Amino acid sequence: MREPIERLFKNLSLAIVGKQDSIQLVLVALLSRGHVLLEDVPGVGKTLLAKSLAKSIEGKFQRVQCTPDLLPADITGTNIWNPQSREFEFLSGPVFTNVLLADEINRATPRTQAALLEVMEEQQVTTDGVSRSVPRPFFVIATQNPIEYQGTFPLPEAQMDRFLLSLSLGYPNEADELKMLQRIQGGHTLEELTPCISLEEVQTLCQQCQQVRVELPLQQYILDLVRATRNHEELTLGVSPRGTVALQRTAQALAFLEGREFALPDDVKRLAPHVLTHRVIPAGGRRAATVINRLIDSISVP
Repeated sequence: MREPIERLFKNLSLAIVGKQDSIQLVLVALLSRGHVLLEDVPGVGKTLLAKSLAKSIEGKFQRVQCTPDLLPADITGTNIWNPQSREFEFLSGPVFTNVLLADEINRATPRTQAALLEVMEEQQVTTDGVSRSVPRPFFVIATQNPIEYQGTFPLPEAQMDRFLLSLSLGYPNEADELKMLQRIQGGHTLEELTPCISLEEVQTLCQQCQQVRVELPLQQYILDLVRATRNHEELTLGVSPRGTVALQRTAQALAFLEGREFALPDDVKRLAPHVLTHRVIPAGGRRAATVINRLIDSISVP
């Protein structure tokens, strides 16, 4: 399965300049059937990344601009009365897609944020007692600005736990930003990006990821990392069992992307900050990333 992976990675690199690590992490989440939280300032390519991914996998893309007046039905859909048929019909919302971009998710009210809980975990939407499955694959990329907090609603722990990975694209370096300007001057736009992999191939890749071996010593290492967060004096909330599963699944996906049939401790160490940091609550004004990095350094590697 190396060929479709290389095609997908190359295609995304045409749109997103100089962010190979971030692209790889997004693909890890996609193949793990998870979701991504992008915490970054405006204008660094978050929307472009989501659109490029949807176009590359020949999938449907929907974007929701989260605002305080956004309602849950604006995301999930609602039943409307049809006077011709004299019965209610379901009008599907933007979650019925393959790639959903929830832009500035922390600007939506907690009630609207909660509308994503079921669909992100169970791949279905329930309205008026009827459950409807969303298309597969279903991939959410949510963004929030870590600098601006005025008029925002912090995501609750249950919502944060739904995201498989959190990451930041960051500013490009000088050489990459120059290359970006040259591409734009040459007329290279998102519209020129062509699909390079089908949705069926994505589903096959997801199934192949599950076959990557994770040996018992590595599983114990994952447990040691996660359980250490639950008794750490600098953390008031540790990582849930969902986080334990997420760390193993992402390690399998990273090994698969790199062409290996088995996961390594280095896979877990690389992914642990992105999988664990947003799932913990630090105490006393400490930074979660700093605590997690120190914890990773303190746990012995098998």
